[in-house]
Amino acid sequence: MTQHPAAQQREGRERTARAGTTDSGVETGLSPRQERLLLPVLTLVGLLISLIGSVGAPLVPTLARSYHISESTAQWSLTITLMSGAVSTPLLTRLGDGPHRRAVLFAGLMAAVVGGALAAIPGSFALLVVGRALQGAANGLLPIAMSIVRDHLPAERARRAVAVLSVTAAAGVGLGYPVTGLIAKYLSFHIGYIMVAGFAALAAALAAVVVPSDSDRPRRRIDPRGAVLLVVGFGAFMLALSEGVAWGWASVRVLGLFAAALVLLTGWVWQERRTAHPVVDLRIMGDRAVLAGNLTAVLAGIGMYLLLSLVVRFVQTPRSSGYGLGETVLVAGFVLIPFSVLSVVSSRVAARIEDWLGFRPVIPIGCIVFVTAMLAFRFARGSLWEVCLVMGIAGLGSGCVFAAMPRLILRSVPAAQSSSALGVNQVMRFIGFSIGSALSATILSAFTHGGLGLPRVGGYDIAALTGAGVWLTAGIVAYVVPGGARPDTASSLATAGSAVGPGPVAAVVPDPAAAVVPAPVGGSSDRHDAEQDGADV
Repeated sequence: MTQHPAAQQREGRERTARAGTTDSGVETGLSPRQERLLLPVLTLVGLLISLIGSVGAPLVPTLARSYHISESTAQWSLTITLMSGAVSTPLLTRLGDGPHRRAVLFAGLMAAVVGGALAAIPGSFALLVVGRALQGAANGLLPIAMSIVRDHLPAERARRAVAVLSVTAAAGVGLGYPVTGLIAKYLSFHIGYIMVAGFAALAAALAAVVVPSDSDRPRRRIDPRGAVLLVVGFGAFMLALSEGVAWGWASVRVLGLFAAALVLLTGWVWQERRTAHPVVDLRIMGDRAVLAGNLTAVLAGIGMYLLLSLVVRFVQTPRSSGYGLGETVLVAGFVLIPFSVLSVVSSRVAARIEDWLGFRPVIPIGCIVFVTAMLAFRFARGSLWEVCLVMGIAGLGSGCVFAAMPRLILRSVPAAQSSSALGVNQVMRFIGFSIGSALSATILSAFTHGGLGLPRVGGYDIAALTGAGVWLTAGIVAYVVPGGARPDTASSLATAGSAVGPGPVAAVVPDPAAAVVPAPVGGSSDRHDAEQDGADV
């Protein structure tokens, strides 16, 4: 009797995991100790990225007071980190696709150590900005960590490890904010940067022992012209996004930066198409599954940071406004904890959903759950417990989305380009985060009138409904853009590999002992359409 594809999928995963091989059938190349410790060590990298972001926004008022500067100037401690991450990630991940992946990971961690030490030196805000720029470069390490577990863990463990790493970076924000708030309230703000430096040093020391060498991977050259155009173009774009609210969206500076970014990035696309060694292979970026993953990353980033920004500000708004909760920044940070905890829980639930329904509905289901959170914030936010409930629901939705999102990328790219492809997806998240934060501030500013400088409650209503629309669009994109399964291929696709496979689909016959014949990497939609029937590529 023919098994249901989902049952074949589970059986294949268990068989591959027992064999101690990766999803391509290759030996993992790890000792038992390395295999056991690899994910925990790389999870520290994900938490480090969360900490780097978390010591940004909550400390802005403290930095303004300590250095006697305006809050808009102090905001550069956050802006420079986002810009650095956006421009360095494609370059780091391109290098991470070559034989020096372990060295690139270690170098990024040491940059975070040095950056934290510089930021902690008292007396110079300029030195702090330089340190934060170095810390921002570590944002490019998460895609490299995902590609490492993809290549060195057994297939089933690798599938779940990628989900854990993806969720860790997003969920850690909710844990880092209250910790940073405690530091700002009871200790010197320099302690926050020292904490990040110490955490990065610990991760670097463990990575040096546990992460295996990849010297046998093919060398990857980088086109210098493309690299310069990408760095400057993305830098201009991120600067315009970050400063649009403060400078004014119609100001000459912001419009000039957007125009410069358009010209530079257009030139970058032209350069990438003609060079033999592109920083980003745009042909792979055009794959429908990869396109869906990147569009979803932007939309999910907008929706997530839109809600986070609204909640943090709403909780601190004085009750005299008629709608706020009048709590401290510390309490506002603790409100985010349910988001983090349930994001991690939901990443495990996502695997169960996939076993029941296949891969394709996982992201749309997560998006619908987040839509529910946005609507709940619109209609139920009169007390602290209601806001905590909203953040818990949001965590359930984001956990599903961010756990599955990298797999839309990995299921369609060769293993040799996985870091680079995931790096682009990471940049799309940064862009979404920046747009979401700016969109929140812009909507609330449009509803701000009068001497108190507080927005009318209608601003929160419009922003919440806008966020719901963004998340609904993300769910539609994730479901429709990759395309549907073709009935003549869905039942014949590989079930032994995981979604973090090396890219090509392995076409197998139902007999578990049958040989695996790799299908060619190309434009075939068969490669990424099998999820409708539960096949895992």
